[in-house]
Amino acid sequence: MTSIFHAADANQLLADLPTAEQDALMANCETVSLTFGEELYRATDTVTHAYFPITSFISQIVILHGDSRLEVAMTGREGMLGLSLMLGIQEAPLLAVVQGAGGALRINAASFQRLLVECPVLHLRLKRYLYVVINQLANSAACIHFHRIEERLARWLLMTQDRAKSDRLQLTHEFLAMMLGVRRQGKRMKDFIQPISSLNSFHPVLPFSAFGVCHL
Repeated sequence: MTSIFHAADANQLLADLPTAEQDALMANCETVSLTFGEELYRATDTVTHAYFPITSFISQIVILHGDSRLEVAMTGREGMLGLSLMLGIQEAPLLAVVQGAGGALRINAASFQRLLVECPVLHLRLKRYLYVVINQLANSAACIHFHRIEERLARWLLMTQDRAKSDRLQLTHEFLAMMLGVRRQGKRMKDFIQPISSLNSFHPVLPFSAFGVCHL
């Protein structure tokens, strides 16, 4: 686990904040270890904490039609989880699941909202990050609509590799199917999962390979 004294610099939103703001933030944060598959909150849950990933990364997933699931956003060391708190909304919009195990800074909702008033530089950064997230969501919607599954997979793998800082990704077939919004047993899923599985006898670990890249 990264020392709490260096953790702020490990998250890009918190790096190089004015000393007074960084000290105020760290005084209200704790470092936590997030485990693969851990649910941080479900849609409509009360958001009790905001998370600033350090070495972990988190998938945000929409659930439709009973249990149909699709990943629509990913948060790593470049961002934070709990942006709705910035808007004064304490209800989670999406399911948040840890996709990459590791460390994160966690702060309770009340302290986070108070610091937004006391820390103008942090508040401005978070507003700009919110704009980036909105843009990413729009790009994701376009990618899902216009591009083939293989291209969508390539885009997702590149995003995941960047956050994991590794060429080996711990995944399951169920998670890949959820990310793509397809059935695990569907024909198109089998068409590209079978070659991937054959690369490694322990199929939940996926060696990173080159696919056609989705350009937006």
